[in-house]
Amino acid sequence: MNHFDIIIIGGGAAGFFSAINIVEKNPKLRVAILERGKECLSKVKISGGGRCNVTHACFVPNDLVKFYPRGEKELKGPFHQFCSGDTIEWFEKHAVQLKIEEDGRMFPVSNSSQTIIDCFEKEVQKLGIQVITSQSVQSLFHNGEIWKIETQNNSYKAKKLVIATGSNPKIWELFHKLGHTIVSPVPSLFTFNIKDARIKDLMGVSAEVSVKVKNSKLVASGPLLITHWGMSGPAILRLSAWGARELFDTNYQFAIQINWLKDQNFDEVLAMLQELKIENAKKNCAKFSPFALPKRLWESILEAATISFETKWADLTKKQLNKLAEELTVATYQVNGKSTFKEEFVTAGGIDLKEINFKTMQSKILPNLFFAGEILNIDAITGGFNFQNAWTGGFIIAENIIK
Repeated sequence: MNHFDIIIIGGGAAGFFSAINIVEKNPKLRVAILERGKECLSKVKISGGGRCNVTHACFVPNDLVKFYPRGEKELKGPFHQFCSGDTIEWFEKHAVQLKIEEDGRMFPVSNSSQTIIDCFEKEVQKLGIQVITSQSVQSLFHNGEIWKIETQNNSYKAKKLVIATGSNPKIWELFHKLGHTIVSPVPSLFTFNIKDARIKDLMGVSAEVSVKVKNSKLVASGPLLITHWGMSGPAILRLSAWGARELFDTNYQFAIQINWLKDQNFDEVLAMLQELKIENAKKNCAKFSPFALPKRLWESILEAATISFETKWADLTKKQLNKLAEELTVATYQVNGKSTFKEEFVTAGGIDLKEINFKTMQSKILPNLFFAGEILNIDAITGGFNFQNAWTGGFIIAENIIK
């Protein structure tokens, strides 16, 4: 039997961050990380295309929480304790410099996730934290003051337990049996599968749009990218994150409406087109685009409005002008299924947030039990926000677990 003061289940971002901060605050504690895989930090390795999107340059807690479809209300307090600026400072103290990119995402200056992995591995070694791999947890028991953990080949005991396993159905099931409520998991952060003649040859084209799920209140805006399987980009990913449950219920069969001009409505655009018909009477529609749209997209929109490329603005009929305004502002596309976004596997669902004390990240149901990261029903859009949740949870656990 292996005895520890604290055992952390899960050798990912939240697990390592919790462990390092705990032992930095109290070096006398015996701490172990149990990881089910052969390697730790595998998600850190592939995140951000192998660069590790550590956090986001949003430094105001009340603004930062708006990037979390689930957890917005609950994370306000924690982010006031440890926010993005604290993350930057923490990594600087541990010899990792971060840089801000144009869109606010933050990466190691080295542009390599290995920098973060090396930092964590060096710290756990220096602090004497035991990292034990190939430990798949089979059962958990709480007997008065002690937690007992059975893996497939070993037994462990600890006074306190930190769960940082990410979205893990087996671990959720164990805690469900111990009395926790699990919000059933559904995918979040996915792209839309769309087969439509209007976008068939537009792979790689992007535009600033607003997009709405028809017969729903779900709306998002931002860059949209046309791919060989349909649509992706921040606007689509935001829609998928906020609509994770609603879109799951449709079995990913639904219609979206795209405004390729983002902020201008049908009536405004129709009036603008009617003026253009007079002002640019002799110009070819295909050669003169009045909107800041990629050329291939503009030509596709003209085709959808049954306007040939040789047609002059003066020759556009009332019906064609109406159809063009419609294709620009309320074009409807049918979504048939979803695809995973790059290497991001983000799940909406997990331990019910009502059962967590967010001042300490401690369970309200079971004693001496703490949760960090995506094991909880918290998820964010892409951009470093899911990692920030992991760092904040790990820091708060370290502050409170040693008391």
